[in-house]
Amino acid sequence: MYLKEHHKSLLVIALVWPEPASTAAGVRMMQLLEVFKKQGYAITVASAASKSDYSANIEALGFQTADIKMNDSSFDVLVKNLNPDVVLFDRFLTEEQFGWRVAENCPDALRILDTEDLHSLRHVREQCFKKDIPFTTDAWLADDKTKREIASIYRCDLSLIISSYELELLTDVLNIDKSLLLLLPFMVDEVTTKTIWKTFEERTDFVFIGGGKHAPNIDAVKCLKSIIWPLIRKQLPAAKLHIYGAYLPQQILEMHNPAAGFLVNGRAEDVNEVMQSAKVCLAPLRFGAGIKGKLLSAMQNGTPSVTTTIGAEGMHGILDWNGYVENDHTAFVEAAVRLYTTELTWQNAQDQGKTLVNALYNKHNLEHIFIDKINQLQKGLITHRIQNFTGALLQHQTMTATKFMSKWIEEKNKV
Repeated sequence: MYLKEHHKSLLVIALVWPEPASTAAGVRMMQLLEVFKKQGYAITVASAASKSDYSANIEALGFQTADIKMNDSSFDVLVKNLNPDVVLFDRFLTEEQFGWRVAENCPDALRILDTEDLHSLRHVREQCFKKDIPFTTDAWLADDKTKREIASIYRCDLSLIISSYELELLTDVLNIDKSLLLLLPFMVDEVTTKTIWKTFEERTDFVFIGGGKHAPNIDAVKCLKSIIWPLIRKQLPAAKLHIYGAYLPQQILEMHNPAAGFLVNGRAEDVNEVMQSAKVCLAPLRFGAGIKGKLLSAMQNGTPSVTTTIGAEGMHGILDWNGYVENDHTAFVEAAVRLYTTELTWQNAQDQGKTLVNALYNKHNLEHIFIDKINQLQKGLITHRIQNFTGALLQHQTMTATKFMSKWIEEKNKV
């Protein structure tokens, strides 16, 4: 066990206040905070966003919070007073906005970027999908958002990468030094023999869960409604499909059709309960990035899933999927019906999910890897930064450009 040091402090600069009940990103942030809390860090979470009704109660967990402003030197005062040992940027947009201020006021703080997923990858894939052209790494490299996100990765001492596919993309295509990256997927409890799930007999219906602010989810629901669900329903006329998600737009709410067994339920009160009541999880994702919280949640609750290559990407390594990965609509439907009607196939898929959770998402193992990496970097930070010459160069260039832009906006705001 690690020795806890109670004088260490962490500043998290959050893009939005975490909403673990609404988004996978919110779940992820709470997992990271828990790791630092266990290590005895004093934690401050700061954000320029406004809180919502579903934001986590950060103060109740014993953390400090701070409202910060963009393009405002009040942040410099805050960060100087806090003088954190570690600063965690939640997505590259926060590093772009506040990174130079952290570097200037707290040069010794370890700067960590939590990418969540590569936003540039998600963005370019969506563009390609809309234009009906295949995604290529060249298209990704050509995009401005990619340049911004990669610059952000270089300016930080460590970037947390959630998907093994994205790690390969960064190391193989861009040759980013492995010392700047850490594969750290979602961290969850082990599934043990004590874990009790509902049986095949006790479950019914299909489920899809996904927040409405996320374009890949909206597209997946449209695909289910227009193509996949009518075909499944033809073979299983008594089955229903339950759609759950926070912030679902009007166009999705209007798809609610009990006669067709297509039920749009809105926000799930308890994701685990919803997932465990369903027999099969469907996720026909056609673009996107990162790893999918809904599909890990299905594994954690013993619910086999049918998804696409994009859905399963970076999530299962060399291990079998807990169900099926199909891009062709007909094959997708056949796989869904097979899992729904064949208990042995379903049981095998469930066991496979258990294996995946314990092999790749084991909280205990991942926390150790993360803390070891932080300790190692803190001990050799000067050398680490000297070796990251590209990062130093970008820090120098960007700092000047962003700094004067920001100071100009600040002066303008005073007027």
